[in-house]
Amino acid sequence: MIPLTLAEVAEAVGGRLEGADPSVRVTGTVEFDSREVTPGGLFVAFPGEKVDGHDFAEAAVAAGAVAVLASRPVPVPAVLVDDQLTAMAALARYVVDRLPSLVVVGLTGSSGKTTTKDLVAQLLARLGPTVAPAGSFNNELGHPYTVLRADERTRFLVLEMGARGIGHITHLCEVAPPRIGVVINVGVAHIGEFGSVETIAAAKGELVEALPAGGVAVLNADDPRVRAMAARTGARVVLAGEAPDAAVRAVDVVVEAGRAAYTLVTPDGRAPVRLGVAGRHQVGNTLLAAAVAHALGFPVAELGAALSRLRVVSARRMDVFDRADGVTVIDDSYNANPASMSAALHALVGAGAGRRTVAVLGYMAELGAYEREGHEEVGRLAAELGVDRLIVVGDTAAPIHAGAAAVATWGGESVLVTDQGAAVATLRSELRPGDVVLVKGSRYRTWDVVDALRDGTAS
Repeated sequence: MIPLTLAEVAEAVGGRLEGADPSVRVTGTVEFDSREVTPGGLFVAFPGEKVDGHDFAEAAVAAGAVAVLASRPVPVPAVLVDDQLTAMAALARYVVDRLPSLVVVGLTGSSGKTTTKDLVAQLLARLGPTVAPAGSFNNELGHPYTVLRADERTRFLVLEMGARGIGHITHLCEVAPPRIGVVINVGVAHIGEFGSVETIAAAKGELVEALPAGGVAVLNADDPRVRAMAARTGARVVLAGEAPDAAVRAVDVVVEAGRAAYTLVTPDGRAPVRLGVAGRHQVGNTLLAAAVAHALGFPVAELGAALSRLRVVSARRMDVFDRADGVTVIDDSYNANPASMSAALHALVGAGAGRRTVAVLGYMAELGAYEREGHEEVGRLAAELGVDRLIVVGDTAAPIHAGAAAVATWGGESVLVTDQGAAVATLRSELRPGDVVLVKGSRYRTWDVVDALRDGTAS
């Protein structure tokens, strides 16, 4: 964060100082975990029924915090506010407004947000100091927390924007107004909360509506609902994808051993790309990243090589590793929805050409009325793609098993196991050298299976 006096902090958040010297400056980070406090930092004490941050105020100051952002008096210097989350958002906006040269890039979509955010951040880091959230820190807490990482040296701030309803992305854009907005796709992820795909599209489009006239809207040319958002913005629209009319597009796409290569086409020239990240779907993600970089002046002559050097950053997202026994593991276990399941299954089949493929799939959350259909669809796809062995984890994911079994022409096998431990036991008895294993599910500890594969207990 930029250095601010406590008086300035109080002004920014509409709070009042208690037991604090107004002239003392915050020079460290803003943290809501007292264990992460740095010297000169500001500790945000969130109230809670089980764990109350106010109880850690003294420990935070002892660790170096100059004050605590609190909603009730504490025995250390404090800035008192009515609501800490609202205060963090206000402080983040205060900081952004004092960084006029900062370029804010916002990304949203039903799937692929975190990966695409990581790709964009890696490219922009080659142009100047860049701040981006770790993992999927994309909500009303993670968003301002990330913004407050920016300081006078930061040139690019790359922000992933999630939503659980209409107005959420609008709020995030008010915290840190984007100059470039990227919409990746519109799918059925979180449809249980939104109610319809049309409502999801309306919510995602709030990002492009927030862009200034001098901004840039980077839209997925291959998603009709995203394309239609061009009518909702006054910013310059850049289409990116494989469609022939995309300004930034891929041609001559080939996939070998699960990784794609293509020729990047831009208004300023072409460049060869050979991706190091796994999955055919990464073509689209990297094109969106390329469009952002191109709009910010990244030379096309260097862009192809830079795209080829991109790697997985956030944990458990298409993280591919080889075990000593020759088994290849694709760890995509952080989260799942039908679109990302499809992309991961295609990646598994691509990477496993000529080898036995195994998919360990867990429950997909927040699908609402689409829940059974969405799971059955994934099972059918696994069978239609020819996955050799399907291990479905937990009764909530049982429709995946049923969907696969319904494909009469499938030559593979599916088994429904009770939990992650049972999945590990099944793998332990069945895996053989040369197998390719995909593990994916919606944050129901499906990653325990990966950890067993990584440490060898499933061998």
